[in-house]
Amino acid sequence: MINPTLQGALNRQINMELAAAYVYLGMSTYFEKENLSGFGNWCMVQYQEEQQHAMRLLNYLQDRDGTVELAAIEAPKVDYASPLEVFQAALIQEQDNTRSINELYEQASSLNDHATISHLQWFLDEQVEEEKTVSEIVSLVERAANDVSALLYLNDKLGARSASSAPDE
Repeated sequence: MINPTLQGALNRQINMELAAAYVYLGMSTYFEKENLSGFGNWCMVQYQEEQQHAMRLLNYLQDRDGTVELAAIEAPKVDYASPLEVFQAALIQEQDNTRSINELYEQASSLNDHATISHLQWFLDEQVEEEKTVSEIVSLVERAANDVSALLYLNDKLGARSASSAPDE
């Protein structure tokens, strides 16, 4: 049985992952509307990953005989001023998610919940990758500035991203 306080924190993280997925879905629709389907594809793959992250936590909570509490998810933004604005927002979202996972890890540590600590290690490592990737995209889009050919090159490059398999449950 999982500690009730930790159960609440895990539920908040599950809902945060689902909300992040929804934000990436909204970002994808913006790019599709702008005929930047490569960027849209990247966001759609990110949407799928965030859903996988939520399910990984949800399954863990159920494995620990916890109760899952799903919350309402706010409608995501679908209109942006530019690709740069989208990826800057994505970076802020990933940084917020990292902070949340770090707090969850600290809470599990304070409760000496070694199983949860072990489970969260994957998320800590994943967030390093997530922030690095989005930060690099922000830098590249900034460098492209108003160079349409550079932006289209990045669109093509990000369009090559494919969904990875679901994480181990």
